[in-house]
Amino acid sequence: MTGPALTVVRAGALTTVQDLGRPGHAHLGVPRAGALDEPAHRLANRLVGNPGSAATLETTLTGCGIRVRTATTVAVTGAPCPVTVDGRPAPWGAPVRVPAGAVLDAGPATHGLRSYLACAGGIGTEPVLGSRAADLLSGLGPDPLTDGAVLPLGPPHGPPADADAVPHPGPGTELVLPFVPGPRHTWFTDHGLRTLATGRFRVSAASNRIGLRTEGPSLERARTGELPSEGMPLGALQVPPDGRPVLFLHDHPTTGGYPVIGVVPERHLAPAAQAVPGTPVRFVPRRAAGPTRRRFG
Repeated sequence: MTGPALTVVRAGALTTVQDLGRPGHAHLGVPRAGALDEPAHRLANRLVGNPGSAATLETTLTGCGIRVRTATTVAVTGAPCPVTVDGRPAPWGAPVRVPAGAVLDAGPATHGLRSYLACAGGIGTEPVLGSRAADLLSGLGPDPLTDGAVLPLGPPHGPPADADAVPHPGPGTELVLPFVPGPRHTWFTDHGLRTLATGRFRVSAASNRIGLRTEGPSLERARTGELPSEGMPLGALQVPPDGRPVLFLHDHPTTGGYPVIGVVPERHLAPAAQAVPGTPVRFVPRRAAGPTRRRFG
């Protein structure tokens, strides 16, 4: 491989190539994929002069380390973490000029779960269905990174942008998820609906890019049996037989047979990308007129 590129020297627990995903292919059974914390992904790109659609590296908990072939501007956002260049401290949340042959390491997250590492020009792997995103469910896109992997970089788009203030997830004391009831909330008793709105839930260690699983009380069903397979949107709150809701994230299946008690709007999903196992979860129903309001009230 010739031209700008990076070599993975420390892949970390799970590092994948992500962009804005491949929406619009659910009818083919293809999930959306893409960066779970989209605002952090877009910010990392802006800091190095890329458009928001450029591909970044999404790390999980332990970060990753890369060696650049040519001098490159890099930025790390999302979950705050120590950043070093050849062992020397470098800023998080700001553009960093990395000399040719140097190693930039984004260390373990100090708060939150997922960090985003953007390089000027973006990760230049081959697009699949218009996206470079790795999809862990379908296997589309590049495989999760391994030590020694070499990834091409595209040509720089423009000058890096400074930022006076960079948002970060904070200590993550509670994950609050507003949701719109339905379409299958009538499959649950009034007690089950109240449990969702008032129960004490927490993030399960079994969570991943496919879905955020919860631990806590079970939601009481009003109907037995299961549904025929039906479409599942991003943000669906599906309730499997154990009664504990699962929040579908970007690598979720496009269909499922368990009832969906509600849907979390996409703009509220980014904090779920940063919720570590054990984080308390609170589901907040959006009020609606008629029977839905009385049942969740």
